[in-house]
Amino acid sequence: MLKKKAIFILSLGIMLGVFIGLCGSVFAGKDKAADVATDAETLPYEDLRTFTDIFGLIKRDYVEPVSDKKLLEDAVKGMLSGLDPHSAYLVAEEYQELKEGTTGQFGGLGIEVTMENGFIKVVSPIDDTPAQKAGIKTGDLIIKLDDIPVKGMSLTDAVKKMRGEPGSKIVLTIVREGEDAPLKLTLTRDIIKVKSVKSRMLEKGYGYVRISSFQSGTGDGLKEALAALKKENGGALKGLVLDLRNNPGGVLNAAVEVSDAFIKSGLIVYTEGRIANSEMRFNAASDDLLDGAPIVVLINGGSASASEIVAGALQDQKRAVIMGEKSFGKGSVQTILPTSNGAAVKLTTARYFTPSGRSIQAEGIEPDIPLARVKLEALDKTDFTPIKEADLSHHLKNGKGATDKKDGVDKDKEKLDVADYALHEALNLLKGISIVKK
Repeated sequence: MLKKKAIFILSLGIMLGVFIGLCGSVFAGKDKAADVATDAETLPYEDLRTFTDIFGLIKRDYVEPVSDKKLLEDAVKGMLSGLDPHSAYLVAEEYQELKEGTTGQFGGLGIEVTMENGFIKVVSPIDDTPAQKAGIKTGDLIIKLDDIPVKGMSLTDAVKKMRGEPGSKIVLTIVREGEDAPLKLTLTRDIIKVKSVKSRMLEKGYGYVRISSFQSGTGDGLKEALAALKKENGGALKGLVLDLRNNPGGVLNAAVEVSDAFIKSGLIVYTEGRIANSEMRFNAASDDLLDGAPIVVLINGGSASASEIVAGALQDQKRAVIMGEKSFGKGSVQTILPTSNGAAVKLTTARYFTPSGRSIQAEGIEPDIPLARVKLEALDKTDFTPIKEADLSHHLKNGKGATDKKDGVDKDKEKLDVADYALHEALNLLKGISIVKK
């Protein structure tokens, strides 16, 4: 019996060695065949022997039987999770969910997360989702899912736990900076349908576009939004606020399309990695959908990945003023590599760089105009209001036909500084730039 087991373990080691050799040739590409041959000659046989020894010990001595499939799958997961927070093995179900997410519809809570010190850290909540409505914020640390501690969970397992049937509930226990005790928030899972581009007018001539994530249709959505805003304003805009706050990123090509919409020429972004097809350069076409009108881009700590590509490109090309807080700092590119069993490997294959050669990885985008994270509050209506001439009995009329009304001033716009301080400051900056240009 022991002899058979030894033969099995030895066979496993040989097969694993062949598997690693084959994978090396696939990932390295034909142009690096010589390197692969060298690697094959120096396979870590002692380390593979340790692996097979441990495999055999688990099969023989673990308290419960474990299938070969589970052990090997877990080994692959561990191999990838040890590389960086963004590389992972996706089983068939997770791979399908990822594909749904990039097209704009998926199930869950609507929250982009990463791993930090064994806990789940919120990169950003997605607009109009259960996570945003429940008050989840960028930087929150999730320490429990229902009553289960996340310490020791893989990121994949934690995300899987947060997904579920629409209408079902989950309790997140979070630690938030500035709070003395952990918070418990109850969220109801839902089908997440993300409309990545929203737009509206802030004031006559000044448009606002919010991009909540970068999906396959985001570029077209931006073009439609800009066309509608320009039509509403006689064919042109005086300026635009592009809001990328709490945008966790998404599809690289979508970020390139958004940047290209505002840049007439030059480099947008380039990537560098170890394999040939990881080295790419993206250049702008000769058009600017705003015809040079000023742009202010809003970012914060939840602006990551593709958001940082856009902000970095517009900043380096001197096409926009970046305002807000320092961004998240995810400057790596993940490639999805499908496997023969319907699963996929999400592997970090490159770093991306802004046109000037800056790497955003672990550094982020520094705004041109930093804004402190503040919240303004209107004075209580019961507070004393100074008396003005118009309040006096029998006061003399203006004489120019003016009324005592505010002549069509939009009350919502009056309150923009209270509702969204950063957006209020961005609009003021646009107005200032427009005056200087004139």
